[in-house]
Amino acid sequence: MKSGFMSAKKAKVKRVKRAKAKKKERKERVVKKKKKIEGIKGIVRIAEVDIPGEKRLRNALLHVKGIGHSLAKGIAIAAGLDPEIMIGSLSDEELKKLEDVIKNPLKYGIPYHMLNRRFDPVTGEHKHLVGSDLVIAVKSDIDLMKKIRSYKGIRHELGLPVRGQRTRTSFRKGMIVGVSRKKKEKKKKSSS
Repeated sequence: MKSGFMSAKKAKVKRVKRAKAKKKERKERVVKKKKKIEGIKGIVRIAEVDIPGEKRLRNALLHVKGIGHSLAKGIAIAAGLDPEIMIGSLSDEELKKLEDVIKNPLKYGIPYHMLNRRFDPVTGEHKHLVGSDLVIAVKSDIDLMKKIRSYKGIRHELGLPVRGQRTRTSFRKGMIVGVSRKKKEKKKKSSS
């Protein structure tokens, strides 16, 4: 009996050792993958956003709020850069030009239909806002709708869907749904 118990214990110890060795091997593989590539900056700052340097340019621009897939590729081409190049390998001059293209896309030949603020309500011109400027502009637009009591503004105030969706089954989270029990009980007591 003792020998069977000991062999089971030894088998368990071997399994644990093998598992630890596999775990260590996996960690070493991950460290090798994350090894820093020569000549590439670790973090690049564009439009108030920190972006990892090993990202491809068109994917890195997606980290900036207000830039989508098609605009990211358009910005890279307008700046005269390959969309597939790693963003950490760009020089300071190229990064400055990229920043300028993001701030003034019309100046570099990007069509106005790709911008996120066409026919600005205040100035009437075409703009493209990114980052915190975009957040502030959207908030001020919603506040204006609430102030003038438009249909969309009222829906925003009530926390209901703004764009014509059904409300029978959707958008029920956070609101009072169904009938509360206390009201029913009070009605029964008052009628008695």
